[in-house]
Amino acid sequence: MTSVPDFSVIIPVFNEEENLDQLYLRLSAVLVKLGTYEIILVDDGSRDSSWEMIRELHGKDPRVKGVSFSRNFGHHIAITAGLDHAKGQKIILMDGDLQDRPEEIPRLYQKMQEGFDLVYGIRRVKKDSPMKRLNSFLFWWFLNRFSGITIPRNQTLLRIFDRKILDVLNNMRERARFIHGMIAWTGFRTALLEVEHAPRERGVSKYNMVKLFRLAFNAITSFSVVPLRLATYLGILSSGVGFCYALYFLYKKIFLGIPVLGYASIIVAVLFVGGVQLLILGIIGEYLGRVYQEVQARPIYILRDQLL
Repeated sequence: MTSVPDFSVIIPVFNEEENLDQLYLRLSAVLVKLGTYEIILVDDGSRDSSWEMIRELHGKDPRVKGVSFSRNFGHHIAITAGLDHAKGQKIILMDGDLQDRPEEIPRLYQKMQEGFDLVYGIRRVKKDSPMKRLNSFLFWWFLNRFSGITIPRNQTLLRIFDRKILDVLNNMRERARFIHGMIAWTGFRTALLEVEHAPRERGVSKYNMVKLFRLAFNAITSFSVVPLRLATYLGILSSGVGFCYALYFLYKKIFLGIPVLGYASIIVAVLFVGGVQLLILGIIGEYLGRVYQEVQARPIYILRDQLL
């Protein structure tokens, strides 16, 4: 293999011991027909034998590279570590659960040769449970509605892009990372290609509703100030409601002679305004927390071991 391979395939791995052997066999069978390559497996603090299996694969095939974290840093941080170590002219991202089918890579590369810098794999039909499909729908709707960038819906992690996009990504060192948004933000010429989405046959999904919501909120606060504007709008709305409420009771007292009885209206007004204030403080706190993390300037990830 030359020092600069044609392709770098980056795969984040978290407790995927049941899939790694099959992943390697299917992926290498595809890549060997396309050109020179390296496969970078990033172990995101797995608690099973994933890293031992990566070490074995590296011993059998030096084109398989391994990076291991000291602990679990998260899916998008694992992708970042792979990007940091990639040497190829074309970069391929995919998950390690084999729901992203390696056999779709030649089609993505063929589409890229039409003059595109980035080709997304878009799920033709999702092979997920109804609950996961619902979570995914809400995630992409929420994200595209409020993030301020246009991100293709139903995309998989499976995609191929040019090295010039990689160079831009490697210069973006923020700690609150959303790789899908960062890639879309670069603005290079993009194409979409429908791909087969395979059902997960081994292991379990690592994303649930809570994690997807956290990821969506992280993405929105990383790319948009819409939540801060929303806080402003809520403040104006609550003030307007309070003012109208005051005028209503003033009218009843002066013109109709109806006294304002009880504390119900006061309690409702206090709870409403208090809730809005807490929401606004929470949103401001999220952005302030982002600033705090960036000022700390801690490393994005810590390596425990690497096989390069």
